[in-house]
Amino acid sequence: MLIGMILVILALLCVGYVFLIACAKPSKEQTAPFQNLNCAHRGFYEKDQSVPENTLRAFERAVEHGYGVELDVQLTKDGEVVVFHDDIVDRETEYKGRVDSFTLEELQAMSLFGTHGDKLNIPLFTDVMAVLDGKSPTIVELKSTENYEELCQKTLKILRTCKGPYCVESFDWRIVRWFRLHAPDLMRGQLTESYAGWRHSLPVLPALAMSHLWTNVLTRPHFIAYGSMKQPLALRLARPMGAFTVYWTEEPSSDHETLKKRYDCRIFQHYSPEIHY
Repeated sequence: MLIGMILVILALLCVGYVFLIACAKPSKEQTAPFQNLNCAHRGFYEKDQSVPENTLRAFERAVEHGYGVELDVQLTKDGEVVVFHDDIVDRETEYKGRVDSFTLEELQAMSLFGTHGDKLNIPLFTDVMAVLDGKSPTIVELKSTENYEELCQKTLKILRTCKGPYCVESFDWRIVRWFRLHAPDLMRGQLTESYAGWRHSLPVLPALAMSHLWTNVLTRPHFIAYGSMKQPLALRLARPMGAFTVYWTEEPSSDHETLKKRYDCRIFQHYSPEIHY
């Protein structure tokens, strides 16, 4: 009797765990453009930033080479959606401050990594999508912000006018949940990484939740974009249960053969891989 009760409890715990981490299964139509695809991280930019990341020229180069694309969007002070990675402009420009403390005009007047010239400044999201024009499957990362609902609404409105294929992802589970509720037809992904990586910015329990996919119960992402070679149990279970998997960020020194086996799509930088693998 005791053994039977223990087995029942264990079975219920297993069912509960699977329910907690389960993903939504994407359709073949959603995943096909990204299957075994190498996506250029922030566009196909130069490591020395002579062609800066997340610029029109970087995205043109990705199209020219046949790669997919990963890019980042966030809001300006005047509510425009721009393509830019960091929360602050300090690394990329000679200025200091949060992106959302500058207007679009102010941001576009900034020199990125000391470069000058056409298509080398901070672009509008609409201009980037016009360059891509459906030629490169695109992963759109929405940056975490307190105005996340406004960012989600405006990004979705722009995407609805653009050619696909594209999908959305975010480190912020609130953003992934927003797309689950307001655009369930659009493939959405949860960006995450190892517990050690999350501990730089989160307390213990939130770091555990994010690294082990516990927020899936709220977001039901179609794919998981993971930033570590060492996979937690939840991620190892996600793929056989139907989730799409993406790796970030593959470098020239990465274990390419292992990544091919573990992930359906890879985001790369600083080298020129084959388009598909």
